[in-house]
Amino acid sequence: MSNINIGIIGAAGYTGGELIRILINHPHVNIAFAHSKSQAGKPVYATHTDLLGDTDLVFSGDDIQELLNKEELNAIFLCSGHGESKKFLEAHSLPETVKVIDLSTDFRPETDGFVYGLPELQRDKIKVATKIANPGCFATSIQLAILPLADAGLIKDAVHVSAVTGSTGAGQALSATTHFTWRNNNMSIYKAFTHQHLTEIKMSISKLQAGFSEAVNFVPYRGDFTRGIMANVYTAFAGSLEEAKVIYKSFYASHPFTHVSDSPIDLKQVVNTNKCLVHLEVHDGQLLVSSIIDNLTKGASGQAVQNMNIAFNLPEDAGLRLKAPAF
Repeated sequence: MSNINIGIIGAAGYTGGELIRILINHPHVNIAFAHSKSQAGKPVYATHTDLLGDTDLVFSGDDIQELLNKEELNAIFLCSGHGESKKFLEAHSLPETVKVIDLSTDFRPETDGFVYGLPELQRDKIKVATKIANPGCFATSIQLAILPLADAGLIKDAVHVSAVTGSTGAGQALSATTHFTWRNNNMSIYKAFTHQHLTEIKMSISKLQAGFSEAVNFVPYRGDFTRGIMANVYTAFAGSLEEAKVIYKSFYASHPFTHVSDSPIDLKQVVNTNKCLVHLEVHDGQLLVSSIIDNLTKGASGQAVQNMNIAFNLPEDAGLRLKAPAF
């Protein structure tokens, strides 16, 4: 099989760096260019310092349209900030044969021909898509906690979510709430009940449970750790724990990265991997679902590669069998 030629726009940020880490070891991918205006001309390892000795890639700062024209690309990943992807596609022309995988929020409502790229929800549509909108990190963890219930038509009441994310979820640019002296030994709530990922969460539930109109009450937390998301989701449920496990294990039986754990779960089981682990409990008519992912892999770049694999008819787990730190 010949390699897939890919380009990365916004390659100096967290998601761009994570893509490079995965793709330099992918058996079917060649990175044609990694573009960054701010780091143009510098070795990739000067910014992503852990890659010293792993790649001789240099950040390209050339005119992007020239790169798009001269490289025989098969796919392009857009890793710039929210709002930038739409501007990029308006300003540049891409051959129709080039697949676009966007990691921003710009096209998640499935506008402009984009397919929402949550494989556990839309694998068949991703297979034939030319434009894929990668899901948000919180949205991924929360959706994987509740979609089996929606598929069974069993969300009958409001859904309550409490979820915490690591500091890398805020991006690479420093702010008052990502600075070490503020974040360390600290926690805080932000965007309670108004988080931007609510839109895609409700959209996905409605795809499986037509007419869904219940509230999704989401309280996000900033955690004092670097990477990972834990979402704890609960809603009314009339069945037993055994019945819930049957529903969830059946739903995820054909998906290589989402697994139902019979034992309690913790973040170190998934950090640096493309996995989602789900744990179920039933308490007094409430189903509690805990869901954990790495926000930079399954919540961003790993899922983007998973989508690429599906879209190019590659093994879904190619390049993504990554090892958790565990300790």
